Amino acid sequence: MKTLQLWLSVLVLAVASLFFVSGAQAQATRTWVSGVGDDVNPCSRTAPCKTFAGAISKTAAGGIINCIDPGGFGTVTITKSITIDCRHVLAGVLASGTNGINVNAVGIDVILRGLSIEGAGTTPGLNGVNFLSGASLQIDECKIFGFTSASGTGVNFAPSANATLAISNSAISSNGTVSGGSGVAIKPSGTATAKVVLDGVQLLNNSQGLRVDGTTGTGARRVEVMRSAISGNIFQGVVGITNATLVNVLLNDNVIGNNGSIGVQSNGAGSTIMIGNNAIAGNDTGISASGGAQLLSYQTNNNNLNITANGTPTGTQAPQ
Repeated sequence: MKTLQLWLSVLVLAVASLFFVSGAQAQATRTWVSGVGDDVNPCSRTAPCKTFAGAISKTAAGGIINCIDPGGFGTVTITKSITIDCRHVLAGVLASGTNGINVNAVGIDVILRGLSIEGAGTTPGLNGVNFLSGASLQIDECKIFGFTSASGTGVNFAPSANATLAISNSAISSNGTVSGGSGVAIKPSGTATAKVVLDGVQLLNNSQGLRVDGTTGTGARRVEVMRSAISGNIFQGVVGITNATLVNVLLNDNVIGNNGSIGVQSNGAGSTIMIGNNAIAGNDTGISASGGAQLLSYQTNNNNLNITANGTPTGTQAPQ
């Protein structure tokens, strides 16, 4: 009898271990999606899934989702560290009446690369990428466009804890309407601090190009923009706005032109925008500071040929 009980115990442990291994294998380090895939598949290279939402549930934290071929892979909510890398194919995310990609979990790191995120359909999309919680977000070689709800925004970066955002080599266009919205909005809540770098980004034909908003919380906003084109937006190209919170924006080596209102606006005590090596032209007003804000020039800008006024900085810094 004791021998039988022993063998039964061993059998139970063996079966349990099989279930454990099976569960562990259900989430792979790298998964795949295809335009002709199926979400019932294991998302392997030879049996890919159909959507990002289907693949993410089968991808381990810290893993990678790749695209085999062109397709529309659907909206997705990300709640763990993940990379979605679909360069070299058309990887579409079509969002009607909702956000394209949500990022919302404490401490996660997310990379989005090579995606075409479009707000379309009978009901306008809300935000292309909506970041509410996480440690970092990196967006590289993406197109984000057509989020034309009243407050539609290409990248809405609104973390509730300290976080970083890096956008490079991406085009963010035609988001928002005359009533609001922007290409990129930086607006942490509570005491969260945001550190942001934009490099080689096109912010074109949005309501506002870049909005750094210090009215939504008390944490610092530190933003660097370089080698970018900020043009054709309905209102401001770049606006830093605050009532007391530190807003610090450095603009270097950019083209800021043909914006319907002000090319670069610093608004409110606590807002400091520094400009160097920028071409600022064709805007209604080139640069403007108000409400106790600072707009400091390194004296290396071309600020001319604006329609109503070029504007003057509140101070200058000598190039070192």
